[in-house]
Amino acid sequence: MTIEQLERKSESEGLTVEEVKEYHKLVKPVKHVYGKYGTLAKIYLEEHNWVKLAALGCDLPDYLHGIDKQANEIYETMYAKLSEDERYKRTGDYLEDVRRINQIKSLIEEEILTELVYVK
Repeated sequence: MTIEQLERKSESEGLTVEEVKEYHKLVKPVKHVYGKYGTLAKIYLEEHNWVKLAALGCDLPDYLHGIDKQANEIYETMYAKLSEDERYKRTGDYLEDVRRINQIKSLIEEEILTELVYVK
């Protein structure tokens, strides 16, 4: 049977177990891939805010992709601002520069997590 035939039959009389299995073989589910912060937000919603997860329903993929996009924008903006700050400017000393870059990344990560990911 084709997908169209199975869909028409499901609307009129229902499908048997074998037909459902055949349908699942023909129709592959859409697999959404999220970035770091979208994945963290999904895990947080599953573990701590299932009401919001249920309320999002079909809009969940758009919501999580939006989190990733906002996180990237925040990261770029904050990195540009903090790189200009005297406390985080490069010194020429490799280890000190790495420490400062890691400190910038840590500050940005904390901001993204508190403002976007772990939101009630």
